[in-house]
Amino acid sequence: MTTKEGWRRFIGHEPTPPVLRTAAERAALTPHEQLLDDELRRDYHSDLPLVNTPTIQKVIATSRLLVQLNRRQVSARRGVIISGASGTGKTTALSQLGRAHELAVRKRFPNDRGRLPVLYATVPPAATPKMLAMEFARFYGLTFPSRANITDVVNSVCTTAAHTHVDLVLIDEIHNLSLATRTGAEASDQLKYFAERLPATFIYAGIDVEDRGLFAGTRGRQIAGRFTVISATPFSYTPGADRDAWQALVETLESTLRLHHHRPRTLADLSEYLYHRTGGTIGTLSQLIRGAAVLAMEDGSECITQDLLETVPIDHAAELSEKLTAPAQSGKRKRQAA
Repeated sequence: MTTKEGWRRFIGHEPTPPVLRTAAERAALTPHEQLLDDELRRDYHSDLPLVNTPTIQKVIATSRLLVQLNRRQVSARRGVIISGASGTGKTTALSQLGRAHELAVRKRFPNDRGRLPVLYATVPPAATPKMLAMEFARFYGLTFPSRANITDVVNSVCTTAAHTHVDLVLIDEIHNLSLATRTGAEASDQLKYFAERLPATFIYAGIDVEDRGLFAGTRGRQIAGRFTVISATPFSYTPGADRDAWQALVETLESTLRLHHHRPRTLADLSEYLYHRTGGTIGTLSQLIRGAAVLAMEDGSECITQDLLETVPIDHAAELSEKLTAPAQSGKRKRQAA
């Protein structure tokens, strides 16, 4: 997504559920056609449709409002910082905001093919001001000789951005900026300079931004005074609205499956198990269900069970969370590698 070509492919990509054929329809296919049909479903399960989580809804609603409010602002535009632990859906929320905004702009300007309302970039580790400017330039496909100075790069980026009518800038991995170092502080100043030069709303996303010193010192206080922080947190399983939201998430993901013998509400009935297994993080839950769906096709069972879910590898953080939160079970099965 960090180039305009890749961003356009992302905007145009919409997973389409394949037709789930009946046994008779499957039998009428040739062996090669059956292989193609299975491959289509396997690809689909590896990239299940996105679930619109509460975090995504809040990010889109807040950011789209700020885009409207910032349109007539000459300076000191307001922005959003999405902050949270790994796997809580920050990048997904950031990219879905960009997708929703770009599709809305395309509806308003259906004949303007040259319009690029969204710029997406990531902050590289130990970023310098020039490295950051080059990330912006890379999105637009701008190239420069090795001796080009940062002023030339910034001017070209701002000219191109103005020409393509950018009004939303998405910056991921903002935690790579450390205001405690000179280089990080200078890179932060470069971002602020872009924000002053471009008539756009800036949205940042990063891991536990509040704890990384982004709001420390004079620069940090200025950032804190201009940005709304939206926390991306793991789901909770406390009785009431939190538990209902988790169960609804599981049910929605289950409804997207295209397996021949999967029994409806199997995953819904396992929502507590899934919560403890994943630590309530959307990233791990998606990996777990997608992995189980692919394995269900590989072993021919065409259904997801708890036994099968046990064989799907998950991230270390979720494994540790499960040990701390899962209720004790007598004779618990040992997991095997998938």
